[in-house]
Amino acid sequence: MPDLSGKVFIITGGNGGIGLGLAEGIADAGGSVAIWARNTEKSEAAVSTLQKRGAESHAFTCDVSSEEDVQRCMQETLSAFGRIDGLFANAGRGGTGTPFVDVSLEEWRKIMAVNLDGVFLTLREAARHLIDQGTGGSLVAVSSTSAVHGAGGNEAYGTAKTGVTGLVRALAVALARHQIRVNSLLPGWTITELATPAYENDRFREVTTRRTPVRRWADPSEFREIGAFLADPSQTFHTGQQVCLDGGYTIF
Repeated sequence: MPDLSGKVFIITGGNGGIGLGLAEGIADAGGSVAIWARNTEKSEAAVSTLQKRGAESHAFTCDVSSEEDVQRCMQETLSAFGRIDGLFANAGRGGTGTPFVDVSLEEWRKIMAVNLDGVFLTLREAARHLIDQGTGGSLVAVSSTSAVHGAGGNEAYGTAKTGVTGLVRALAVALARHQIRVNSLLPGWTITELATPAYENDRFREVTTRRTPVRRWADPSEFREIGAFLADPSQTFHTGQQVCLDGGYTIF
């Protein structure tokens, strides 16, 4: 684990699943965590978990698709911690499974609003503050392996996650002069609340497990170390990369 003592990281959607795994990794490395999420009760439970691991942590109620919410939560976070050193844009929503030819524009835009617009808004606010602060930092956007292998039957989700990786590459170039690193994290099949319907489908779980070289789905706790690594301020030459944590799914 790197030493993140004195560092503060925002994790959107950090009250469960992969987001909480990332938050636990920051906490275990000595960092402080601001949880931004919509479910207040769930966020308070996550804060309690992080505090038990020895981390300073606070929760802020936020809908990342709302520019007003994002800007408000940034100010509240700065008031609580005094600074930030990075942000993990992890909040997202799944697709509906509607056949592509039947997807309405409204449905398409709802998925984009969280999975792409929300990433844009949160990364932009974090970048603004990090530039003003002048101390560099780390920005991470959680994409998906669907950005690599496609997402037939879930086109809006896959398109949004592909857009995230393009945004990350552009920002890595644009923000390098400010010593701000920008990377994307591409999780494979992971046992989370969002993925529960897929995991409980015996046939789907069997097919995806067989295709994954390690022959299982990931547990959210397995994202602790990669979260701490991506936040590590000593990794000054690591930017603009897609980091897959997928058990080999995208290469098999």
